[in-house]
Amino acid sequence: MKIAVSGKGGVGKSTIAGVLALSLAKQGGRVLALDSDPDANLASALGITHAEQEKIVPISKQIELIEERTGAKVSQYGQVFKINPDVSDVADKYAYTHNGVSLLVLGAVRVGGGGCACPENTFIRALVTDLVLHKNETLIMDMEAGIEHLGRATSQGVDMMIVVVEPGQRSVDCANTILRMTKEIGLKKVVLVGNKVANAADEAFIRSSLPGQEFLTVLPYSNAIRSADRDGFSVLDVMDNELSLKFNELFTKIGEMQK
Repeated sequence: MKIAVSGKGGVGKSTIAGVLALSLAKQGGRVLALDSDPDANLASALGITHAEQEKIVPISKQIELIEERTGAKVSQYGQVFKINPDVSDVADKYAYTHNGVSLLVLGAVRVGGGGCACPENTFIRALVTDLVLHKNETLIMDMEAGIEHLGRATSQGVDMMIVVVEPGQRSVDCANTILRMTKEIGLKKVVLVGNKVANAADEAFIRSSLPGQEFLTVLPYSNAIRSADRDGFSVLDVMDNELSLKFNELFTKIGEMQK
């Protein structure tokens, strides 16, 4: 199963991706978690301590690895390099494992002037393609506010895109942009999760703003989630009955869509 989680920054997509990854890992089998958001928060959502997070080196910072596999120097332009570098061993060698989840952090690629950091981008795209199309493990991807690392070919291996939306116009606008982009690359299963919903008016707003879209569940605004983020715990460590029921609803519907 390959699930991508996207949405505007701050809507809680890392929290939801973290709960999905940890819950699936508890069921057995290897779970890969990919943090492709430049504002990386998935490690925190998984409950990895700040001290341990300092040990995680993003793939975009693995300069020696990128140069070795692409045959080009990073931040030098006009070079000839491999467009299909070998990335088959990256998940095994460079992931940080926590509670059954193997985490890879892509990190941000700096772009200078009018050019692009081509070796880094090429390596990262090859890695995402390998994880989606060629790895048998369950994959949970915490995307940036869009689908930057997915393309037409890669989208064929994604079982589902979950778009997280909160009751706010900017979040709705971002969700609509993501929905349009997923159509352009041919990603078929796109569903929504409402988050940080404090009352019936909040829920009515997001549903009416995204008519015709399928919501797997609507998660309440939660002080428990806020506390988990503040204190460095995963949501699973602080989940109350209401949250547990809502996430169970989410898992059930995801399972039904896989049949």
